[in-house]
Amino acid sequence: MERVLAIDGGNSKTDMALVDVEGQVLARVLGPGASPQGVGLQRSVEVFEGMAREAARLAGLPDDEPIAVHTAAYLAGADFPREEEALRDAISARGWSGTTVVGNDTFALLRAGTADGVGVAVVCGAGINCVGVAPDGRTHRFPAVGRISGDWGGGEHLGSEALWLAVRAEDGRGEPTALMDAVIAHYAHYGPVLGVGTLAEVVERLHFGEAVFDPHALCRVLFEVAAGGDAVARAVVDRLVEEIVVLARVSLTRLGLLGEAVDVVLGGGVVTGTGGVVSEAVGVGLRVFAPRVRVRVVDVPPVVGAALLGLDAVGAVGAVGASDAVGASGGASGGGSGRAEARLRAAYGMAVEAAAG
Repeated sequence: MERVLAIDGGNSKTDMALVDVEGQVLARVLGPGASPQGVGLQRSVEVFEGMAREAARLAGLPDDEPIAVHTAAYLAGADFPREEEALRDAISARGWSGTTVVGNDTFALLRAGTADGVGVAVVCGAGINCVGVAPDGRTHRFPAVGRISGDWGGGEHLGSEALWLAVRAEDGRGEPTALMDAVIAHYAHYGPVLGVGTLAEVVERLHFGEAVFDPHALCRVLFEVAAGGDAVARAVVDRLVEEIVVLARVSLTRLGLLGEAVDVVLGGGVVTGTGGVVSEAVGVGLRVFAPRVRVRVVDVPPVVGAALLGLDAVGAVGAVGASDAVGASGGASGGGSGRAEARLRAAYGMAVEAAAG
């Protein structure tokens, strides 16, 4: 039976799924973050290799049989064509499947949140990124490699901003903010350095490597303080909303979709962990420019989008334009039923519900 090996490779974790053309999940494997920009190309592919072989074992495949007909790898750190090409060559050399597509992981997020892979997706996790796909397959994207490519936002940036604002509030250079006490409490009670009473102590411990700087935890502190009405923290959250709106608006504009009824999909831990605070504000801001857009937070893991793009590529689902938009080969999309997609989404929906319960 034809199978698709799907990879969603993020900075903090890797999610892999082996699915058949009917949308049945044959194996799912979770692994560490293995972005090639973070750990290097060779190590990145080594992590994927171990996970792929584990997926094959879980699915009961013989050692001498290809794992899949197609590999759909959507990875953080695949930001430029040369990176995609290097990753595609390295993954193809492993012999998991006959064809391989490598794209940025934000494309998987878009497909996970739409029925056809058309629209705009903004991810705000460790960093921030945005991609757009038009109905005719045209794409728009940003390099998204940090400050040098004009980026603002992401969990690492926001966590650093929380600490920066708190420190300046304590030493008198900044505005008074509840972030000061909240960050002290974080380190005093939940961090690796117990009993600190000032941010000056925290800074010293961080400087000498006696404390661990966890920007993602501080990002959560930032949103909690903002929810309590603190003006300084709220200004940072508002700035994030503005940035997401700008990213989506530019992609919609470049693709000629401002007046169309299209989806804007939001994902990543920073967005999904705010209980609708960010998504609702983004919807209000975006509809000033694009009144027909539908803003939603993705409700299944992005690996579902990677799998669907793989099924699109082998003609098992029938999305319009989504696979061609990221250079997929191995079969034209179109004409398939939605049963495989529905089965795949239901499998992950039930898994998420069971985990939540």
